[in-house]
Amino acid sequence: MLVRFYAFLVGGLLLSTSLAAQVPTYQPRPADLHGEAAAACARTHTAPNRPAYATLRHRQKMARYDVKYYKLDLNLTNNSRGVSGAVTIRAQTGSQPLDSLAFELYSTHTIDSVVVNGRRSLGLVRKGQGDVTVGLSQPVAANTLFNALIYYRGTAPNGNSAAIGNALDTRPDPTYGVSTTWSLSEPYNAYEWWPCKQVLTDKADSSDVWISTAATNKVGSNGILRATTPLPNNRVRYEWKSRNPIDYYLISVAVGPYVEYVTYANPAGGPRIPIVNYVYSQAALNNYRTEIDRTPGFIENFSELVGLYPFANEKYGHCTSPIGGGMEHQTMTTQDGFTFTLTAHELFHQWFGNNVTCGAWEDIWLNESFASYGEYLSLNRFSTPAAALSWMNQAHSTAMSQPGGSVFVPDTSNVGRIFSTRLTYKKGAAVVHMLRYLLNDDVKFFRALRTYQSTYAGRTARTRDLQRIFEAEAGRSLQYFFDQWFRGEGYPTFAVRWNQTGGQVYIQNTETTSMPTVTPFFYTEVDYRLTFTDGSTRLIRLPQYQPTVSAAVAESRTISSITVDPDQWLLNGAGTITRDNALITSAQVPAGGRTITVYPNPCRDQLRLAEFGGPQAQAVVTDVTGRVVLRQVVTAALPVVHTAALAPGIYQVRLLGPAGVLAQARFVRAAE
Repeated sequence: MLVRFYAFLVGGLLLSTSLAAQVPTYQPRPADLHGEAAAACARTHTAPNRPAYATLRHRQKMARYDVKYYKLDLNLTNNSRGVSGAVTIRAQTGSQPLDSLAFELYSTHTIDSVVVNGRRSLGLVRKGQGDVTVGLSQPVAANTLFNALIYYRGTAPNGNSAAIGNALDTRPDPTYGVSTTWSLSEPYNAYEWWPCKQVLTDKADSSDVWISTAATNKVGSNGILRATTPLPNNRVRYEWKSRNPIDYYLISVAVGPYVEYVTYANPAGGPRIPIVNYVYSQAALNNYRTEIDRTPGFIENFSELVGLYPFANEKYGHCTSPIGGGMEHQTMTTQDGFTFTLTAHELFHQWFGNNVTCGAWEDIWLNESFASYGEYLSLNRFSTPAAALSWMNQAHSTAMSQPGGSVFVPDTSNVGRIFSTRLTYKKGAAVVHMLRYLLNDDVKFFRALRTYQSTYAGRTARTRDLQRIFEAEAGRSLQYFFDQWFRGEGYPTFAVRWNQTGGQVYIQNTETTSMPTVTPFFYTEVDYRLTFTDGSTRLIRLPQYQPTVSAAVAESRTISSITVDPDQWLLNGAGTITRDNALITSAQVPAGGRTITVYPNPCRDQLRLAEFGGPQAQAVVTDVTGRVVLRQVVTAALPVVHTAALAPGIYQVRLLGPAGVLAQARFVRAAE
C-alpha cells in the first residue's frame, strides 16, 4: 500500500496555520536560562566514544571515491540493538581506477557479502574496530559511478568502553515506560550500526532509509515518508527518502509505538512546512504539546533571520527517545522531551550543522555555537530581552569558569573536548555575539549569516570560510579577532578609572587577560554607559587598542556613574570601575590626543598621512598587543608609512616629535 505521507491528517491533531501566533509568550524556566539545553546536547555526545578516526591508511583508501547516495534497508525493533539488512553505497571513483572498496563497519557485525556493480567481491579484510577493505572482482574505471551493496547482520555495541559510542541504543523511557530504539552517530559512530564512510567533507547527495519493523511501531527518519508497505507476519516497512545532501552522522532512525502529531510552519516567502512529531504516547503528547507548538514560530523566526528553512521541500519533525538531551538529525531531531531552549537549539542546527556542516571537528563551533546562539535569539524574540540577557550572562559565566581553553578543538580524538559545554557551546556562542557587536549593524550581521548559508548550502565549511564572509561585511581583515577568540585562550578583564572636570569626562581603561602567556591582549571596542544625575544615560564606544588606553569625551552633564559593557556584548571578567578625581588623561593635551586621517584604510603597501604638517616625525607602529612592529621617519614631502612588511591586522601609528606624541591614528593592514 502506497501512502503519500502528508496527504492525510491524524484525526483532530492538525493545528491551524496560525499556530505560532496562538502560542503564548514564553515565561522562561531557570533551566532554560542556566544553559541546560547546551549541557543536555553535550551529554548526548560525551558518552563513551572511540577515540579516533579510522586509520590514516584506511582514510586514504576511502578518499578514492566520492559518495553520491546511501540507502539503508534494515530490520529493527523497538527493544533490541539487533540490526540486519543491506546498505547501498552509490559513489564515483576518482582519477584512478578502483580495485578495492574501503568502508567502516564495527567488528561485531557479520558481513555476509559485498556486491559491486552486480559482481560479488573476492573477499574482505577487516582490521581494528571497523576498517573493512573488499577486493573487487572487476576494477571500476576512473571517474565512473558504481554501486556497492553490503549485506550484514549483528548487534550494535553497547557499554562503557572508550571504543564505542552507543550509536544504536534501546531502552524504555523512565517516565512513560515506552521502549524505543534510536541512533546517535555523532561524531564517529555511525559505523556501529551501518556500513559507511565517516568523512565529514563527503556528504551524500541523497539518501533513502527503509526500516522494516513490527506493525505496532512507527519509524522516524530523514526526508519524506514516501510509503509504508505491509509485510508478512504483521510487519511494515517505512520508506523514507531525502533528496538533500546529508552527512553520515545525520542519517538517523527512531523506532517505537509512537503517537503521531503534525503541525505546520508558514515562513514568509516559503512553502508550508510540515512538522511531523513522533511522541511516546498520548499522555506524553498532552504533556509536551505546548512546547512542541512553539516549533512553527521558531522556524518562521529563524527563516526570517538567516534564510528559509533549508529543507522546506521535505519537512521538519521530532522523535522522542530517552537520548539524554537532543540530536539534530537532518529534518527529524531526536529529543528526550521538549523544553523551549532545547527545541530551539536543535532546530537551529538544521541551518548550522546540517545545511552547512563543519568541515572538520576542530571547527565544531560552527555547528554548536550557532545552535546555542539560536537559544538566545529565540528568547529575545518569544520571551523578553531580560531573559535573553540572563541567558547570555550565564553563557559568559560558564565560559569564564576556567581561565583558559580555545574554541578551536586541538584534540579531536577527545570527544568530550569536541563537545565541551564551556568552550564549544558557551564560549562559542559568546564569540558569535561579539561578531555581531564588532559589525555594530544587525543588517550586516544577519546578511553575513544568510551569505554563509547560501554560499555553503549542502556543503561543509571551515572557520576561515566564515571569517571571509564577515570580513566582507566589515570591510577589513578580522584575522586579529579570530586569532584572539577562536584559536586564542581566555578573556580580558577591564579596570576603569574615570573623572569629570571642565566639561570633559576622562576615561582610562587597563586590560588584563586570564591567559597572558597564550593571548596577552584582546583588541576590541568597549561600550561605556554614562548615567547622569537626572537619570538619563549616554552610550559611548571606545577602542581598546592597547593594554592601557585613555580618552577624553566632551560632556557637561553631571555623571553619577559609569558602567562598562552594560549590555554584555563582550566576554569579559568582573573588573573594577573607580572614580579618580586626580585623573586627567593625556587626551587632554591636544598634541597627544590629535587624531589624523590616514588612507587607504585598509591599506596594503602604503599608508598615507593626510594631515601631517611636518616637517619631520618618527612614525611608530604598534600591533594590538602594544608591541612595536615598525619605526620609520616621515616628512612633509613624503608623508607615507611603508606597510608591506606588516601582517594583516589592526595597528596604531603614532607620530613622535621632540615634545612627544604629535598625532595618532588606527589603521588596518589588509590581507593580500
